[in-house]
Amino acid sequence: MTIFKSTILSRFLLRRFFGGIGIILLIICGIIYAVTFVERLPSNPDTISAIMDAWVRLLEYIPLFLPLAVFMGTLLAMYNLTRSSEGIIISSAGLSPYQIARPFLFGAAIVGIFATTVINPYFVNVSSKNLTNHELQLIDNAIWIREETDSHFLTMQAQNMKKQNTDLVFLNAKIFVQDKDFKLTNRIETDAVTLSDTGLESKKAQIWDSHGNVSTKKWNIETQITPKTVLDRYLQPNQISFWELPRFIKKMNAISVSTRGHSVQFWTLLFLPLTMMAMTTLGIAFSQTRQRRNFNFGLKFSLGIVTCFLMYFMINTFNALGATGALPPILAIIAPPIIIIAGAGVFIEHFDTI
Repeated sequence: MTIFKSTILSRFLLRRFFGGIGIILLIICGIIYAVTFVERLPSNPDTISAIMDAWVRLLEYIPLFLPLAVFMGTLLAMYNLTRSSEGIIISSAGLSPYQIARPFLFGAAIVGIFATTVINPYFVNVSSKNLTNHELQLIDNAIWIREETDSHFLTMQAQNMKKQNTDLVFLNAKIFVQDKDFKLTNRIETDAVTLSDTGLESKKAQIWDSHGNVSTKKWNIETQITPKTVLDRYLQPNQISFWELPRFIKKMNAISVSTRGHSVQFWTLLFLPLTMMAMTTLGIAFSQTRQRRNFNFGLKFSLGIVTCFLMYFMINTFNALGATGALPPILAIIAPPIIIIAGAGVFIEHFDTI
């Protein structure tokens, strides 16, 4: 009988929790989507394209504001329970703040798991269809590609890039082809060169030979470089799906490419449920009150937002330490939520025993 009652109460609290988060997410997503749509409208050929572009940008911003949304949603749900005296009734039944928090923590873990396993892969899949150089890790603000084969050395510098179906198109490109003795055999300059699985091709390029003679014509060369190998080398951590990150990190480590940023991204996504639980615990700590009516929600809400920004700064600081190698990536990710949970737990315990 007790288990049955506990299940009913847990479902009730879960509904209140998801209702609070849903309201906050609708408000935040609505504001961000409207602003992004207006901002992207001039740079898109039609309204539909602007709508889709704004949707992709919204998905990109979700990891940034989701912890804040979970905190504010928790605070809103607890405020509604207090305002309706339901929280007082639940406490009068002998439930401690920790028992009341269990359904909230369970709901926060679900939000984190859903964001990691569904939203992140979906964002990567959608954004990869319109990939540009803004999503790449550039060197000296340019894209550099180098290939060594049995017959030549090839070096290419491009200022911009876009994805076209399965191919990559590099804009404002300069290409240098050398023989095995490093003697320059061709220098190519073109406004656009396409990389496919078979090689590089430009419909119109200026070509200088080893004697300095220049000609303008179609140019192509077979390469072992493919669009996939280029993206694997240059993609930023947030452009790789959570499910693909372990394989990607292993492959990059095999060729001695630094993957600290990708490791931080992987551990961030893996422990995102823990981060959501930490922000929920913080929200419950801020919602503690013994007042039935004069619950100063506005003040606590404002203080909570300020605290969230401080927590966000702390999390980013630890992430930077992990990305630079000052801390192991896994420690840099799990330390902030543990600190938040410990601090909020101490406050709840202190308040409950006064």
